[in-house]
Amino acid sequence: MNILVINGSPKGERSNTIRLTNAFLEGISKARKDDLPKIERLNVAQLDINSCLGCFCCWKNTPGECCISDDMQTVIEKLLWADLTIWSFPLYYFSLPGKLKTVIDRQLPLTLPFMVSNAEGGGHPSRYDMSGKKTVLISTCGFYTAESNYGSVTAQFDKICGKGNYTALFCGEGELFRVPELSNRTEEYLAVVRQAGQEYICGGITEETNTKLQELLFPRDVFERMADASWGISQTGEKEDFSLVFTKQMAALYNPSAYKGTDIILDMDYTDIGKRYRIILGKTESRVLEQFTGKPTTVIHTPFRVWQSIAAGELEGADALMKHLYSVEGDFDVMLKWDNYFGQSQSTKTVKNKSFSDEKTDMRYVLTPWIVFWIAANIHIFWGSLISIFVCSLLPLLFYRYKKTKYDVISGSLVSIFSMLLLVHLSAVIVIPLSYFAFGVMWSISACLKIPLSAEYSMNDYGGNDALQNPLFIKTNRILTAAWGILYLITPIWTYFIMCTDLGSYIGIINSILPAMMGVFTAWFQKWYPQKTSQGSSKSSLN
Repeated sequence: MNILVINGSPKGERSNTIRLTNAFLEGISKARKDDLPKIERLNVAQLDINSCLGCFCCWKNTPGECCISDDMQTVIEKLLWADLTIWSFPLYYFSLPGKLKTVIDRQLPLTLPFMVSNAEGGGHPSRYDMSGKKTVLISTCGFYTAESNYGSVTAQFDKICGKGNYTALFCGEGELFRVPELSNRTEEYLAVVRQAGQEYICGGITEETNTKLQELLFPRDVFERMADASWGISQTGEKEDFSLVFTKQMAALYNPSAYKGTDIILDMDYTDIGKRYRIILGKTESRVLEQFTGKPTTVIHTPFRVWQSIAAGELEGADALMKHLYSVEGDFDVMLKWDNYFGQSQSTKTVKNKSFSDEKTDMRYVLTPWIVFWIAANIHIFWGSLISIFVCSLLPLLFYRYKKTKYDVISGSLVSIFSMLLLVHLSAVIVIPLSYFAFGVMWSISACLKIPLSAEYSMNDYGGNDALQNPLFIKTNRILTAAWGILYLITPIWTYFIMCTDLGSYIGIINSILPAMMGVFTAWFQKWYPQKTSQGSSKSSLN
């Protein structure tokens, strides 16, 4: 299969649209990996192509050949060679870039001069057999949506190819593909374009993929605020400092659904350039102030270069914080939930065949069997053990909407085993302390694993699975998991001695007091430790 890519952007390979085109080609190549297509590229901006003279020599004097000697003859040869032609171009003033329009004008030698009547008002027959050849249009524009902006383009190709005889992939918000800070979202879209290329060559783009291609990269208000800020010009026409432009674009990503009833006042203190701006995260939108008074909620002291690198994905934010490349003053909660406030794709990202709740874990799943066992089995060994086994079998039904972890499975299995040991009349003075020890071992071993136990459940409040990539989040939870492990490794000691007394039947209740206090400590430590880590002087430059 021969594929010709006609890149109509004056920017050549720096074109935003060519990124979509390359992704589409990657999809085609993946589908045809056993018979890779031959791909030729023509960058129109680099070609010597003059305007059509309207002399019609290619019709009457030298049929099929233009009298102008330039690179257009090569273009025509490639068009005849190709089985699939991809026209890749940005939208310029609701139509094609000028030089690309010239390429289309100069295709006159491909037709015969005779008139053909049709329902669309007439035309000219092709000089060559073009049956079986396919055409794809790929284009980006600077508006928030492609809808209603490509009428001139589709009218032209309806004439050239015939309605329904070509495939169009038009994408709004095209300038965002060149912004490194937005790569998470744009890469999501490019993945869909790759899928479209794979499907196209295998029979046609599916309705599901077409729907995804029509999704906005960002909501209209977010995109338009970023686009307006990108020009670096104030409403009064004054040129703005680049750090202010950067801050405005970052603030435009604010997700108002994260608002919790109180405005957050976030100060960005760029320590290396002496600039400080205030971002107010309100109920419906964010605002950036250059002049301000009053105490902020949170201050981020950072070299501008460092924060740029974090935004561009060159540095991981939590890792940079632990290395003291920047510091945080005030309420640290906004940092812990940064992705909630400034997540790039919250408004558009969907999880196939799953709701968000399906992806959540629930710590009740792992704790309930143990709590029931420790209380019920101490009150009545036989009935308490049966109740514990029943609860273990019932939990999957109660928590069917939640993601099950390995710790949920281990807990259910261990509690069932300990319950059966009691049912076969093994001494409770041995089994109950042993169960606490087993619980402590599970936590302690988990503290040494890549993802500690508490992180599997607390991630729900800090961005879901993304939190598991945050080294500060993992370190905080590793310490907490180890602390819980130590607590339950030593709990069997006093449990054994208490069970040898008249208070033995109350051991489940007694042993609930210290964990309750530990729970309060956990809630405090989850905020205190990251904030403590963030304190200190940020470095002035990247090392």
